[in-house]
Amino acid sequence: MPVVLRIERDAAGRTPLLEAAAAAALAVCLDPRAQPGGEWHEPVATWVGDRIRKIARRARGTHWAAVQDVPGVTVDVAGAQVRALLPGPVDEVPRVVSRLQIGGTDLPTDQPGPPSPGSPVIWLNPAVAMTVGKAAAQVGHASMLYAATRGLTMVPSFAVRTADREHWAALCAVVERGGAVVVRDAGFTEVEPETITCIAGPGDHAAPGTSSEPR
Repeated sequence: MPVVLRIERDAAGRTPLLEAAAAAALAVCLDPRAQPGGEWHEPVATWVGDRIRKIARRARGTHWAAVQDVPGVTVDVAGAQVRALLPGPVDEVPRVVSRLQIGGTDLPTDQPGPPSPGSPVIWLNPAVAMTVGKAAAQVGHASMLYAATRGLTMVPSFAVRTADREHWAALCAVVERGGAVVVRDAGFTEVEPETITCIAGPGDHAAPGTSSEPR
């Protein structure tokens, strides 16, 4: 699944961009067109049944406008925009998408504050440094897994944060009890195979004083 991040010269914050990425990836899967009988059902079902690999690319200006014509869903969170595209074979990516840059996609640290009460939270691993492109792919995995375990049919407003190390240890314990879902990376880029990149759970697992960036 290509995930296109809109990063203009006056780019939106890192956290809302990741929250938009989490929502966009899931939105494609829950779109009516991806349901049985819909025009997207076969490619989405094939992808979900195999590896849910995502490749984040960045776009601005006319390139961002052009990618809106490629089948997918665009999500806006506080001015940060991400478009998740219909998944398919890597060698069949449309030219307007394949020309977009993959590597080096990053944004500065921001301070989003505590998650909104009741919002599901995707927590990034505080011990793992990831570019915003890598993190966008990981939170997209997390939102899908979270939705699948809870049978969601609508996209919630995900919060994305990075826990401090103490809270991360507590979250891992929650995972062991079945109260949250975990994303283990395949190790294609940036991190070692089987690295836990993020954990997604209900908002009641939120902890005060967390930041949006790995330490």
